[in-house]
Amino acid sequence: MIRFPESSWDKIKKSEKPVLIYGMGNGADKVIDEFQRLEIPILGVTASDAFVRGQNFRGFTVKKLSEFDGDFIIAVAFASCIPEVIEHILSLGNNYELIVPCVPVIGNEIINSDFINKYRDKIEDVYSLFDEESKKIFSGCLSFMLGGDLTDLFKVTTDKSEAFSNILKLTPNEHYLDLGAYRGDTIDEFLHYSGGGYSSVIALEPDAKTFRKLSEHIDGMTDVTAYQKAIHSFSGVVKFNSAAGRQSSIDSKGKEIETVTVDELCEGKDVTYIKMDVEGAEKDAILGAAKTLAEKKPKLNIALYHKFTDIFELPLLIKSINPDYKIFLRRHPYIPCWDMNLYCI
Repeated sequence: MIRFPESSWDKIKKSEKPVLIYGMGNGADKVIDEFQRLEIPILGVTASDAFVRGQNFRGFTVKKLSEFDGDFIIAVAFASCIPEVIEHILSLGNNYELIVPCVPVIGNEIINSDFINKYRDKIEDVYSLFDEESKKIFSGCLSFMLGGDLTDLFKVTTDKSEAFSNILKLTPNEHYLDLGAYRGDTIDEFLHYSGGGYSSVIALEPDAKTFRKLSEHIDGMTDVTAYQKAIHSFSGVVKFNSAAGRQSSIDSKGKEIETVTVDELCEGKDVTYIKMDVEGAEKDAILGAAKTLAEKKPKLNIALYHKFTDIFELPLLIKSINPDYKIFLRRHPYIPCWDMNLYCI
C-alpha cells in the first residue's frame, strides 16, 4: 500500500502565501496556468542570475531572486540534469520554502488528489509487479510528483550505470533498436555499456535537422542503419512538430512524417535490446511492438515520464503482452522527476 502526501497544489493553496515562479518555458507556462485556475496569487517570475535580463514572461518582468522580499513560496518550474544546477536548487531549500509542482511534459493532466483517486487501482496493480527496490522508487517518485518535496525525489535517485550493470547487462553481441536516437548520444551510451561492441544498430529520429546530425555521427559505422521516421502503432503518416527541439513530438500542428512500427522494423531481423524515448509516443510504440515483445522478448529501456499516466499504463501494457517480462523502475538525477525509466528483461 502506497501512502500519498498532500498535493503540492493543495499545500500552496492552504498556505495563502504568494508564489514566486522559478523558471521560464513550457513547464512554467503549465504551472502558471494551474495556479491561475486555482486562484493562487503569483508574486512574480525569477531565474538564475545569469539568465535575468529584464525579460517579460507571462506579463511579469523576470527579476533576480534577491529582488524579492517578504514571505513567499518558490515554485521550481524548469527542468535540469546539470549537477551544479541541481545543487543550487537544493541549496535554495535551506533558505526558502521550496516546492516543485509537477506538470506533464506531454498533455495537460495534472497529478493531484483527483488524479490519485481516479487511477488508484491501476497504481496499486503496477506496484504489485515490481521487486522491492522498484516498489520503493515507484512510491518515492509518486510521492514527489504529487507533493513536490525534493527530499522524496532524491531518496530514490540512482546513477544510470547501476541499471545497466545490474539489470540490462548489455553484451557486445546486442542487436540494438534505438527509438528517439537524437544526435547519436544514446548510441554512444549503448556502446559504453556494451563494451564497445554490437551486432547491429537500427536508429530512428524523426526531426530532420537532428537526423542530419545523427547521420553524421554514425558515418563510417558498420551495420548501423538510421531512418528519419516516427515510431507508432501503425505505418502511415502523422503530423510532427519539431519546434520544441529535443522535446519535439507528434502534434497536429506539425508537418507530415512517415511512421513505422517496431514489428515492421524487426520483421526477419534479430533484436535483443530496444530503447524508447519518443516524447509521449511510448504507448503507441509498445502497441506496434506487440509481436516482437511476445516472440523475441528483447531487453527494454523505456522513458516513463512524458505523460503522468505512463507510470502505470506502460508497465501494465508490457506485462499484458508478455507476462514473462521482469519489470524494474529506476530514477536518475534530474529535477523534476524526469529520466525515470522502465527496464524490462
